[in-house]
Amino acid sequence: MRRIAFAVLFSFSLLMAACATFNTDSAIQNSAARYKIGVGYYSEGKIQQAFVEFQHAYELNPQNKEVLYAIGIIYLLDFDETQKAIDHFQRAVKIDPDYSEAYNNLGYAHAKIGKFDAAIPFYKKAVSNLLYATPEKAFANMGKAYYRLGRYDEASASFKEAIKRAPNFDLPYMGLALCYNATGKYGDASAALSHAIALNPQYKGNVKMAAEDFLIRKLSSSTYEQKDFADYLEILKY
Repeated sequence: MRRIAFAVLFSFSLLMAACATFNTDSAIQNSAARYKIGVGYYSEGKIQQAFVEFQHAYELNPQNKEVLYAIGIIYLLDFDETQKAIDHFQRAVKIDPDYSEAYNNLGYAHAKIGKFDAAIPFYKKAVSNLLYATPEKAFANMGKAYYRLGRYDEASASFKEAIKRAPNFDLPYMGLALCYNATGKYGDASAALSHAIALNPQYKGNVKMAAEDFLIRKLSSSTYEQKDFADYLEILKY
């Protein structure tokens, strides 16, 4: 009798385990589906709808690093809630310690609130991963952080590392122009900015268009960026 009871209990346990596995797999699949819907909304500029889908995806699978990253991006870029963004990126890298894009944005989030010293180690962590597909972004961001700290040699080196990996990326040349200008290398600053304008997909080499955009962005930007755009306008006079 005990053997029969044990056999029934064992079979029931196997059934429950199978159901739990099925439910887990189903939740993971549903989470991935909600995430894709969210990405679609976000690409269409429907930020709130995207945020709702990402939250549903997270509830279904809290271990989905891409969902945590996506929520962090919205907090960082759209809701201007930087600490919440940092929290989500940190949770994403706990799940995947090699998640370079999350490290890059951890650095960007810290830089956004003026913590440039704290940002740099995150950028370094991002580029330490040899499988990171777009290290030029983290190198460019690192260069900007060093520039904000007045560490122009390290900033220039970081921008040059970005250029090595993506020669057609305009932002590192913009950063180099600022570094050269700050250290009195005005001819190099002019050459770097001209090259950036040529590479920029909006300006396409049109200096007048670039100057008009710099002026508009100078008037609408924060303190740090106001000076950057003022410097760009000055460099264009060289």
